[in-house]
Amino acid sequence: MSPTNNFHLLHKTVFKNILLFLIILIFNNFLAQTAPKNLSQKKVITDTLKVKDTLVVKEQLEDIVQSKAENIRNDLPKKMTYLNRKAQVKYQNLQIDADYISIDWKKGLVFARGELDSLGKIKTPVITTQAGKKYETDQFSYNLKTKQAIAFNARTEESEGVIVAQKTKKYNDSIFFMRQGKYTTDDYFIKKKDTAADYYLLAPNIKLIKGKQSSQVITGPIQLYIEQVPTPLILPFAILPFSDKRSAGILIPSFGERQDVGFFLNGLGYYLPIGDHFDLKILADLYTKGSYNFKPELNYKKNYRYSGNFSADIGTTIRGIKGLDDYSKSGTYRISWRHQQDTKANPMLTFSASVDIVSTKFYNNTVNNNYIFNQNVLNTQQNSTISIVKRFLKLPITITGTASYSQNFSTGLTDIRLPQMNVAINQFYLLKSKTGVRQGLLENITVNTGLNINNYVSAPQSELFTKAMFDKLQTGIKNNIQLATNTTVAKYFTFSLSANIDNALTTKTLTKYYNPITNLVENNLNRKIAGYSSFSAGASLQTTLYGQKNFAKGSTIQAIRHVITPSLSFSYSPDFSEPKYGYYKNYYNNRGELTPYSIFDGGIIGAPNSGLVESVGFSIGNNIEMKVKSKTDSTGTKKVKIFENLNISGNYNFAAEKYKWSVFSISGQSSFFNNKLNLNTSLTLEPYEILFEPGKDEGIRTENFGHFSLQGFNIQLSYPLSSEIFGKKKDYAKLYKTKGEIRNENYYFDEQNYAHFDQPWTLNINANYAYTRNLTKFGQKVASIGLDGSIKLTPYWNITGSTNYDVVSKQLAYTRIGFSRDQRSFTINFNWVPFGQYKVYDFFIGIKADILKDAVKYKDRSFTQPNAPF
Repeated sequence: MSPTNNFHLLHKTVFKNILLFLIILIFNNFLAQTAPKNLSQKKVITDTLKVKDTLVVKEQLEDIVQSKAENIRNDLPKKMTYLNRKAQVKYQNLQIDADYISIDWKKGLVFARGELDSLGKIKTPVITTQAGKKYETDQFSYNLKTKQAIAFNARTEESEGVIVAQKTKKYNDSIFFMRQGKYTTDDYFIKKKDTAADYYLLAPNIKLIKGKQSSQVITGPIQLYIEQVPTPLILPFAILPFSDKRSAGILIPSFGERQDVGFFLNGLGYYLPIGDHFDLKILADLYTKGSYNFKPELNYKKNYRYSGNFSADIGTTIRGIKGLDDYSKSGTYRISWRHQQDTKANPMLTFSASVDIVSTKFYNNTVNNNYIFNQNVLNTQQNSTISIVKRFLKLPITITGTASYSQNFSTGLTDIRLPQMNVAINQFYLLKSKTGVRQGLLENITVNTGLNINNYVSAPQSELFTKAMFDKLQTGIKNNIQLATNTTVAKYFTFSLSANIDNALTTKTLTKYYNPITNLVENNLNRKIAGYSSFSAGASLQTTLYGQKNFAKGSTIQAIRHVITPSLSFSYSPDFSEPKYGYYKNYYNNRGELTPYSIFDGGIIGAPNSGLVESVGFSIGNNIEMKVKSKTDSTGTKKVKIFENLNISGNYNFAAEKYKWSVFSISGQSSFFNNKLNLNTSLTLEPYEILFEPGKDEGIRTENFGHFSLQGFNIQLSYPLSSEIFGKKKDYAKLYKTKGEIRNENYYFDEQNYAHFDQPWTLNINANYAYTRNLTKFGQKVASIGLDGSIKLTPYWNITGSTNYDVVSKQLAYTRIGFSRDQRSFTINFNWVPFGQYKVYDFFIGIKADILKDAVKYKDRSFTQPNAPF
């Protein structure tokens, strides 16, 4: 064959091969674009599901599958498409982004895998986006026909947290099943600032149910892990609601030890919302020595109307060992009700309640440690009040109805005032002004009046609501009228007049007599309606004097200013102990002396004054300030208070038979060091000589005037200190270039890699000294120093504490120390009372996330919190 023919044959063969190659490429490209479209048909009614790692189905597609990648390969015989590097598949509202994706057109399955590193581990996950939510997985299988999926190491973000599960099965758009799932709300882990969560809840099996507006997770047994360490906190199941609405959940307790009752779990319980307006908390405190406490609490709220709660503490305190002398068992109770009306609900009618009914030894035998930490165990009295106030739009009248209940734990007596009503008429002017501007004494006369109706009884708890109590019940009615007026005299003086009139009725009167058998003065209440009328009047003259001393311009002290407010007053009151009134009687005491008393003493309406009062009183108020140079003030000077108020007062009764002068009182108030150090002081001086007989501590007051002696003195100091007072806050960003990462992002580091951060602290100092002498030789002293403060050792460690030291007895009183650690997603709290009647420590770990405040309660999310929906 000639070379020419060979050339033509070769050319023809090459041309056929090229043409065949082009036809294959075009067909493959056409197949890759149209194969999903050809598979898109009407949905077949029958479908089959095998719940295994591989999903086998018989169903057609409903939409077009779009795909792209840097490298695409189609296998026609196997009906497979392979996408490599920056692969993406879109189907309806689903988008899959991965390093590798394969599509099985026969089965309708999509398989995706993340990018691998040199060791074969996933370094870039598969990103699946559906309905606006993103999911991260190592591997992902999706059935285009049934829309079911299987994912490995899937990362699912829900509400405030994220779930990471070894294996996740999606059955439909609403239901997901997970195996070995970890749930956490660690913000650092969610934002991928840290590769390990500081805490998580681990459950072998999880069911995630998605709704249009809310979702929830239901688990089997679930365990809390902190810093990868398992804790003993294991729950048989959990329900995590991903919703803004309140939902039921277990309340996590604190635990610790108390010396007298043993180890404890404090506040273990359950939270249950009831409708839109109620929620219920059922709590219990359990102790290893047998003590227990049951604490139900019902909260209620109606927006813009009212809110409140009912609560109770019902407990049994067991101390010592049964059969031994130190064994004791006692029951205690406390019932509480709080109600508050919204101010906008009804301004004309308001109702409020603050009720606390407790057993006599409740605070001495409490098994609720909260009362120890907040110092309620020091209470000696418990008060309860219910009140309703009615106002009128067109009438100047306010009607107040109250019921009160007061328990005194020292005396064991209970005071009940039920019901009590007060009708008050708003202040008004007696006369109209002729010119529109009130002038003179007559036009400035004001009237205040009201009527008070009261029922009162004081009895021990054993007599409450018995015949003995009702026999002691007193009813009283009292009307008070106050008249007052004032005018300016000689431009610089204010002249005032006042009068007070009381009219009262009561159902009980008093009879006193000395019983020589018991050697006691005994009181008898008589069932008799009696009343009295009393009157008093007064006048005063007051002015203000100003004085100022200026110094040279160059001196440190620029000026001293002294303001004096002198006042002179006169008081008059008749002697209502005269026999003509019948308000006072006499009895003979143990020494045979005739002793006067009022038949209204200790009664509900009070008693009229005894003895004629025609006294002149004086008062001198002082305010002293100085102006000094200041480099920090923009004006160049600043005011320094020497005495905000220094007052001296006393009176002289012309009508008194003896001791015409009263004791002299001096009181002062001031603040120093930029108003930080507050000082309050007072003292009383006895103007008459007191004589003491040999061997006797109690003296006798004579009429020898001019021998002044100290009868009482009190001084109180308070000084709040803080780190801000001693220096400005440092700008660490300018001082140091290096900032920490992950956990240490609040730290700045110097060149030697030492950390720098703020350490704010506070220290409140309170000191009190009181001396009371009266007629005794030595008197009594009370002195104490109180400290309470806090310091942040690091941005995450905080220490708080408070203590009181009795200077007289040289003993520490109530002392409390607290530690708290911020662990990003949760906090650790430790409180300790090291000595005293109750030695106790309390340890608590709580998760911060709002979502877990409902499921595994850290804070009691109830209507008292503003974010609770209603």
